Amino acid sequence: MRWLIKSAVIVDPLSSHHGQTKDILIEDGIIKTIKSKISDGKAEKINFADLHVSPGFVDLKANFREPGNEYKEGIWNGLDAAAKGGFSHVVCMPDTTPPIAGRADVEYLLRRSNGHTVQLHPAAAMSAQLKGKQLSEMFDMQQGGAVFFTDNAPVERTELMKRALEYANNFGAVIASLPCDADLNGKGVVHEGTTSTQNGLKGIPVLSETIRLMRDIALLKYTGGKLHVLLVSSAEGVELIRKAKKEGAQITCAVSANHLYFNDSDLAGFDANLKVMPPLRSETDRKALVKAVKEGVIDAICSDHQPEDVEHKNKEFEQASFGIGAIEHTFSAALHAGLTVEQCIQALAISPREVLNMPHEGIEEGSIVDLVLYNPNESRQVEKDNLVSKAWNNPYIGKKLKGAIYGVFREDSSLIF
Repeated sequence: MRWLIKSAVIVDPLSSHHGQTKDILIEDGIIKTIKSKISDGKAEKINFADLHVSPGFVDLKANFREPGNEYKEGIWNGLDAAAKGGFSHVVCMPDTTPPIAGRADVEYLLRRSNGHTVQLHPAAAMSAQLKGKQLSEMFDMQQGGAVFFTDNAPVERTELMKRALEYANNFGAVIASLPCDADLNGKGVVHEGTTSTQNGLKGIPVLSETIRLMRDIALLKYTGGKLHVLLVSSAEGVELIRKAKKEGAQITCAVSANHLYFNDSDLAGFDANLKVMPPLRSETDRKALVKAVKEGVIDAICSDHQPEDVEHKNKEFEQASFGIGAIEHTFSAALHAGLTVEQCIQALAISPREVLNMPHEGIEEGSIVDLVLYNPNESRQVEKDNLVSKAWNNPYIGKKLKGAIYGVFREDSSLIF
């Protein structure tokens, strides 16, 4: 198939065409030609208003609930929803039922997703069966295709975290942590602050995040390993990571787009679709997160996609499950938070590739196709009927968001919406 993308603004800081409006001819999964004007009567033309093209987005944290709870999303439906959000690569978390805790589990996910336009990258369990007691067979799972190792939950045993960083460093693997202290979280359901007091809800202090970050950063420096922080949610957490980077620690981090868009005051109406872990923090924290993305202290923006059904969300706030399912709106949420298009592309496409050590030499002639097509200025109303994801827990429904995704290309496959 030959495709001709017409009059597209190329947004890719690694491309010699960055910021220029070009025609792009694609054939057999390769960019053949990039010129100001290209004529090709045999090519399928793609021509949208205010069309922009960038490297496909890379989501460093999502869960499609397969295996075990496919009815909430499922791998193929989840990958379709990811494409609608502009993602051409998605890292799936290992906390499924059963967990992704062995090489056969990793290879199952790769086989299950084979053939889809969006590439799935399995993250695998750091501890055996996610029980937090002993290390998993990380080296074997890396050989099977795991991209990093995490329990996607608090790691209570300090000695286990230390051993994980030491062991993974022997073969260049990354340990990914979710910094929160289960004891300090207690039965908390929202950020500890004014809103939690006014609503009479048990709060989760920022200390829960920072105390774990301080521990994990200290262990990182001691072991010389590599650490990725799956989610940071507070201004204090950002400063700890900033300091660790300045001191030369091999640390990267991500923030969810939801934490850039919402703050804890949005919970005044007890909307369970905004109940998430870590919780939505204060407006001061939200602004600090946005600033940290702009400065590059926060490397990546992820979806933190956690689809749930009505049974697990349509109940009293304290009893509802944690999680937001909104992978289709990550780019839009980032734009609405005040980031420029270039800043969004850096945090959604460029830096996440660096975290995963994925090659990207820029949008150039001869490069393998891995693109997202979008209009950053077009606004669309989010309605339940036009969603791809099955996720019932979507707090963006009813909102008008700018940043329309037209489709993704990867190698010899495409999804155009």
